Amino acid sequence: MYFDYAATSPMKKEALDIYIEAVHHFSGNTSSPHDEGTRASLLLEQCRTEIASRAGVLKDGIYFTGSGTEGNILALLSLARNKPKKHIITGMAEHTSVHSAMTVLQTEGFNITKMPLNENGIVTAESIIAAIRPDTVLVSIQHINPEIGTIQPIAQIAAEAKKRGILFHTDCVQSFGKVSLDSINADAMTFSAHKIGGPKGCGAMYLSPFIAAKPVFPGLTHEKGIRGGTVDTPAIAAFAEAAKKAASLEKLWTLRHLLKEQLEGSSVKWIEGNDSNQYPGVIGMCIPGIEGQLVMLALNAQKMYISTGSACDASSASGMKAALAMGMTMEEARQFFRVSFGPETTEDEVKKLGKALLHAAEQGDML
Repeated sequence: MYFDYAATSPMKKEALDIYIEAVHHFSGNTSSPHDEGTRASLLLEQCRTEIASRAGVLKDGIYFTGSGTEGNILALLSLARNKPKKHIITGMAEHTSVHSAMTVLQTEGFNITKMPLNENGIVTAESIIAAIRPDTVLVSIQHINPEIGTIQPIAQIAAEAKKRGILFHTDCVQSFGKVSLDSINADAMTFSAHKIGGPKGCGAMYLSPFIAAKPVFPGLTHEKGIRGGTVDTPAIAAFAEAAKKAASLEKLWTLRHLLKEQLEGSSVKWIEGNDSNQYPGVIGMCIPGIEGQLVMLALNAQKMYISTGSACDASSASGMKAALAMGMTMEEARQFFRVSFGPETTEDEVKKLGKALLHAAEQGDML
């Protein structure tokens, strides 16, 4: 029973079928001028149109990458180096790739302000406005937090940044293909295929065509010089296919409420926002007095697969970034674990999960 969709999603059959078809029939290099290359290039552009449509952005701003991680790093470095100002605002609970880009930029003289989450797991637009300085060049706030599923008010933050001539980037890896992105109006966005049933090793980023972004690696030829390397056309075709059908939020809310009903009255605590800014498929939890790692191992023994935070942070304390950003102590944060649902999750599976979590809470120190 798989409850770790926020880490990765099983590949959809439709996406796999398209991948296999593209491998067999579109094997050319999209940059080759012969007919086989032209056919592959036409398919690539159809996929670019599809991804742009799903993201609510202009096709000319879509660039395909090897992952959401690569997209975050390329977008942030390209944007930050675009202007002489040296102050950046981001969140304490951002993905590791965002923090990695910030570390690089710090070595180049940028000053980074990292915003905490409030008690509802949100970085408010008001707090961002208060942190803006005359030398602020860029704001980067994720759309959906991958650990607790809170939806950040990025449309409002983007609007405030735009008023002040500040660039805005948002990590949409957890939201693309799941919720609408139409009203964001960001200068840069990042997406990932495997979070929505596409292949691993494939992603995309959006850089507004109205911004002269500075390539991280000058002189490259693929993807208009923004990202080098021959594109993986079959993977991109599968990505575009996976993006066509969004997950049912109504079903995810049903599963979430079912689990909450089962755990009502127990010691299991939910770490979440208000329903209005909560993605139902990602649930942050803790059982006071029990480390999340022990809960994960106890359920793993029953072939129920949850996580203790972002899979990219599994070997470090940074996997509990959201809990720490909300003001929890390290001891409290170590009790954190995450449950995440997907299109294939069933009510029967959730009922079994609820029973297992109740048992874990009752066992307490025996785990």
